[in-house]
Amino acid sequence: MTLDRRHFLAGAAGASASLLAGCAAPASTLLPPLVGMPTQTLLPKGASPRIVVVGGGWGGLTVAKQLRLLAPQAEVVMLERNPVFFSCPLSNKWLIDVVDTSFLTHDYLRVSERHGYRFVQGEVLEVDRATRRVVTTQGQLDYDYLVIAAGIRYNYEALVRQRPPRRRCHQGALPGRLRAQCRTLRAQARAARLQGRRLGDEPAAAAAALPAQPYERACLVARHFKTNKIKGRVTILDHKPRIAPIGVGFKAAFEELYKDYITYVPNAQVQEVDPFNKRIKTSAGDMRFDHAVLMAPHRAADIAWKAGTVGTGADGKPSGWADVEPRRLHLRNDDRVYVIGDAVGAVSPTFRFYPKSGHVANSHGHIVAGYIAQRLAGKEPELKLPDNLCYMLVNGSPREAISVQFDYTVNAQGVIEQQQIDDNDRRAELVSENFRWAGLKFEDMLA
Repeated sequence: MTLDRRHFLAGAAGASASLLAGCAAPASTLLPPLVGMPTQTLLPKGASPRIVVVGGGWGGLTVAKQLRLLAPQAEVVMLERNPVFFSCPLSNKWLIDVVDTSFLTHDYLRVSERHGYRFVQGEVLEVDRATRRVVTTQGQLDYDYLVIAAGIRYNYEALVRQRPPRRRCHQGALPGRLRAQCRTLRAQARAARLQGRRLGDEPAAAAAALPAQPYERACLVARHFKTNKIKGRVTILDHKPRIAPIGVGFKAAFEELYKDYITYVPNAQVQEVDPFNKRIKTSAGDMRFDHAVLMAPHRAADIAWKAGTVGTGADGKPSGWADVEPRRLHLRNDDRVYVIGDAVGAVSPTFRFYPKSGHVANSHGHIVAGYIAQRLAGKEPELKLPDNLCYMLVNGSPREAISVQFDYTVNAQGVIEQQQIDDNDRRAELVSENFRWAGLKFEDMLA
C-alpha cells in the first residue's frame, strides 16, 4: 500500500480530528477480557485457522484489523501487555501540548470488538515454534500463523554500565513507558529550574529509530525555551557527520529559529554515560548535563528474542534484529512466523533497514495480512513493498513542518532499493498534511 505525497491529499478529505476523538476512550473503561494462568489453555483451538498477533502498536493493530477483513474465516487473537494504545508517532507534539492525550490514546478492547478479533491483555512468556504455541501470563494458545509486531527495546548496555535511573535519563520511544517518560520530559521542559541549564538530546543510530525524530524533539524543546524565555540550551550529540535526513531543513531551523537554544555537535559517538554524575563521554569530547534524553541504541523487543527470530551477523554474534525474508517478511527458517515493523532486520545491502516508523509498521501490517490471507486461500502471495512518509514540526508560532518520504523498488538483481525525498522547505501546509495523514492512519487502524 503506497501513500505518497502525490496521492495523499486527494485521499485525505474524509479524515478529521472529530474521527480521532471518536476512537478514543478513557483507560478506566478497560477490563482484561480473560484471566488465566500460564499453565492452562487460554483459548481452545477450533477448526478455523488461528493467527496470533503479538503487539498492539501501529503494525499489530493494522494486521489484526486487515486479517479480519481479508480472511474472515480465520480466528485472530491480538496479545498486548499494555491496557491502552498510546501512539509513539506524534508524541513529540504532545510534549508541548500541540495535541492532547485523547488524540494519541485508544481503547484496545473497544477496537477489537469493533473489528471482530480477540484482544488479550497479558505478557508473552515463551514462544514454542516447534509446536506452534504461545505461552502468556494468561495461559497458552496454539497458532497456525504468528505475527510478531512487538517493536524494539532499549540497548542501554551499549552505553551505560548499569541501567540509568529514569529521573536522570529518559527516552520516550516505547509505548509502554512513553506516557510516563513523556510526562516527565514535558514537566522538565516546563520547569523554571531549567533556567541557565542544558538538556542533552542524542539522536539514535539509523537502524535504531526514525533518524529525524530526535531533531524534531530538540526543536520543540528549544521552542518551549524560546517562547517562555527560559535560559535552557539543547545540546545535540550526533554520531553522524551531518544532520540526516532532512538535513537542510533541520540545519535551517537550528540556525534561523534556535541559534541561541540549540548546539549541534556532529561525529559525537557516545562512548559512555554516567547518569549518576551526569556526564557523557563522546568521541567529540566530554560534557556535563542537567537533564538528558538518552536515545540509546535499540534492539528488537524481548519477544523477538524469546521466539528465536534474531539473526546473526558476519561475526557470528546476534544481530539484534529479526532475520526475515526481505520481501516476504517471514522468518528465513519458519514461514509460519512473520515479523513486521521496528523489529525487522536488514532487508537490503544498500540502505540496510527500513525506517523504524509507525508508517512502515502500518504498511507492513497491510502487506502481511494480504500474504496470510492469500496463503489461507491456497494462493501464492503477490509480493509488495512498504513506503514511508514522516512529518517533523520545527516551529510553533507559526506552526511549520518539514517532511521526508521514502519509496522502495526492486532492481533487476532482486535487491530492494530506496529513494529518499527530503522536503526541506518548512511551511504551514505540511502541518496540515501531517494531521490529515494522522487522521487517515488512525482511521485505518482503529475506526
